[in-house]
This record gives sequence, structure tokens and C-alpha cells, in this order.
Amino acid sequence: MAVVELKVGMHCERCIKAIKKAIKTIDDMESYHLETEINKVTVTGNVTPEEVVKALHKIGKTATCWAED
Repeated sequence: MAVVELKVGMHCERCIKAIKKAIKTIDDMESYHLETEINKVTVTGNVTPEEVVKALHKIGKTATCWAED
């Protein structure tokens, strides 16, 4: 099982709903968590960062790897 953490711009409720919908379409995704205050998306399951980024790109979102300072 993998944990994928990405930085994704979430500016409004519409963006958040679109992101949730896109993440739910990923095969083998077990759970997800959005931290809207810091624009962080965490996806858990048998997923790769590339799969999550691809799903988000399909809805016009840019996602980059999360790197804590």
C-alpha cells in the first residue's frame, strides 16, 4: 500500500468537488484526505503518484509532489 502526497491548488468548493470526484475514479484507491488550508491531497492505496497526477490533470489541475519544509 502506498501513500501519495501532492500539492494541488484548491481555491473554491467547485475545485474541491472536482478533485474529490477525480480521485474517486482512480483504480485501487482506498482512501483520500484533502487539507484545503495548505493545498495538500493525500491518497492511500495501490496507487502511484503518476496515476493521481494524471487523474487531476484530466480536470485541469496541476499537481506537484508534496515536500515538507
